[in-house]
Amino acid sequence: MSRYGRQILLPEVGAAGQHALGAAHALVIGAGGLGSPVLPYLAAAGLGRITILDPDVVSLSNLHRQVLFRQDDIGQSKAQVAALALRGLNPDCQVTPIAKPLTPANVADLVQAADIVLDCADSFATSYILSDACLELGKPLISASALGFQGYVGGFCARAPSLRALFPELPARAASCDSAGVMGPVVGTIGAMQAQMALNTLLGLSPSPLGQLISFDLHSLRIGGFRFDGAAEPEAPLRFIAPEALTTSDFVVDLRSPEETATPVTPLALRLTLDELKTSRPSPATGQRAVLVCRSGLRAWQAARALQSYWTGDITLIAMGDPAQTPKGPLS
Repeated sequence: MSRYGRQILLPEVGAAGQHALGAAHALVIGAGGLGSPVLPYLAAAGLGRITILDPDVVSLSNLHRQVLFRQDDIGQSKAQVAALALRGLNPDCQVTPIAKPLTPANVADLVQAADIVLDCADSFATSYILSDACLELGKPLISASALGFQGYVGGFCARAPSLRALFPELPARAASCDSAGVMGPVVGTIGAMQAQMALNTLLGLSPSPLGQLISFDLHSLRIGGFRFDGAAEPEAPLRFIAPEALTTSDFVVDLRSPEETATPVTPLALRLTLDELKTSRPSPATGQRAVLVCRSGLRAWQAARALQSYWTGDITLIAMGDPAQTPKGPLS
């Protein structure tokens, strides 16, 4: 029997479904904890093309949950190592690694070239940037998040509401696997479901994964979920832009401390903390665009809500992210 024989036997797949998978191109953002199960399951299922975008390198602390990597991979590009593993798993799958971050500047071209997008980055700025692009371009987005023992996966955009419709506001506090911890099997479980939802979408199975959210609590071993087909898109959403989109006429506030970065995003930027902005209440001039900058996007979002309480002009956000890490050398 062929490589795909066991899934071709399924009436929901068959030869036609396998052909559809072979013709599909998935864009996967993030090759870490969620990407580790997503990527091999997509390649093994026979997807024709996978593009992997991840600027990070493998570190020792990744290995308890990012099971795509090995001890010898430490210091190497995650995208490159993942691509090498997928080619070994299924040489029929064309894999393109891109060791760069997703930004508002490159998202449209990347999303336009794909048939389906999987958000495995576990970064809310990345999730909103992807959701905005997928909604505009009519592409399905399967987005997931995991922290501690909990997480979710959902199908957004294309024929369903966007991620913003379901999550119009960011959390009050930022937490990540680095700061709060996560169990390895949690991201494995959620990532496997993310891959299955992507395959169901490409196969056109019913009910559609688009408009469905599935939640996981693996501490209490409970799985829940609901449909959100009727969720309304928010009016005038706060959008992220790339640093390259700044102009000299913008009113820019860089919320990062000098300890985070000695150099502001632009020499003309005000350097204020979130509390200082709330207290001093700076106001852009009439007709100016306010641009609020921080590392993850959370403080910029909160600052934007504070600014909106007394100013009605145009506000955009920039999430600068962490400094890029340099891989230790080319893969052999």
